[in-house]
Amino acid sequence: MATMREVAERAGVSIATVSFLLNDTKPVTAATRARIEQAMAELGYRRNVVARALASRRTHIIAMAYPALEHRFGMSTAEFFTSAAEAARKEDYHLVLWPVGNDGVELRELLGQGLVDGVVLMEVQLDDPRVDVLQQAGTPFALIGRTDELDGLPHVDIDFDTTVDDAIRHVYELGHRELALISGDLSDPRFHSYGPWVRTEAAYRRATAAYGLPVVVVPCLDTTQAGKVAAEQLVTDHPETTAILVLNEYAALGAVAGLKRAGYDVPGDLSVLSLLMVPETAAMTDPELTMMRTPGPELGQLGTEALLRELEGADPLPPQLVPAKLHPGATVTAPRMRHPVDVLKTGPENGS
Repeated sequence: MATMREVAERAGVSIATVSFLLNDTKPVTAATRARIEQAMAELGYRRNVVARALASRRTHIIAMAYPALEHRFGMSTAEFFTSAAEAARKEDYHLVLWPVGNDGVELRELLGQGLVDGVVLMEVQLDDPRVDVLQQAGTPFALIGRTDELDGLPHVDIDFDTTVDDAIRHVYELGHRELALISGDLSDPRFHSYGPWVRTEAAYRRATAAYGLPVVVVPCLDTTQAGKVAAEQLVTDHPETTAILVLNEYAALGAVAGLKRAGYDVPGDLSVLSLLMVPETAAMTDPELTMMRTPGPELGQLGTEALLRELEGADPLPPQLVPAKLHPGATVTAPRMRHPVDVLKTGPENGS
């Protein structure tokens, strides 16, 4: 294995200069950095991460805290991870996944070991114990999500109001007047303050009120089977429904299957629009789901950037909300029967 001395000799610099670069203790010019990195590549030199951490008192490792026991891992979630890892890599950091619970107990234990420089929190609760743990530990962090109290907390999140409003406008302009939302089950103690579920349902209620539409909400857990049951319950209790919005990606897959099992044609009898999904998942149904495409790549990058700016002492990243965008599929169409007057309506009943 090549040594630091050999790298210095190949690059034509001192050992101290190589050390400055590797340990990030003093700046070096771009030309010198390029010569050292070329020498490292030619010699097959590998950085000693442990030695670097001891010298700089930083590991250059950040963690993404994801409560895997409470939240299922889906393709949309994977996009957050991969984009966050890429953003970290570009700044010479490594990102690791910490599947710790929402209660903050495991997180506190891990922070005490000094393994990471900072944490990106995912699946944020409105009142999230992990935030208190991080603040008490003095560990830099950023949120992909929002708590109720955001004063001074670096965060990015989905713009749920815009996402839901755009989804409802889409089906409304096609002529649908009897909509329903298959949402998260807020009665489940694990999710009663889960930000995405709370904000999506609140946005749906505001938007339907603006359009003068009835409110129909069916609670559902984040499983395919739960989606099947919820869809079948919905058409039994509300047979007038012509369009269904589904929050969770697994539930959306189940909803289409449940409707077909009950003898409904999608979208001929009922339109289905998934509120947060990625194309790979949407393609699993036949026909392919129409969806609001989750902004996972953008938010994973932005959340990581917010943390790295804090670690590097740069100007903070302003809080940002990113909406999901409509991605046409084949599960939404105009209802079979529309009132002639309704066809002329293209906006909220209040004219906004």
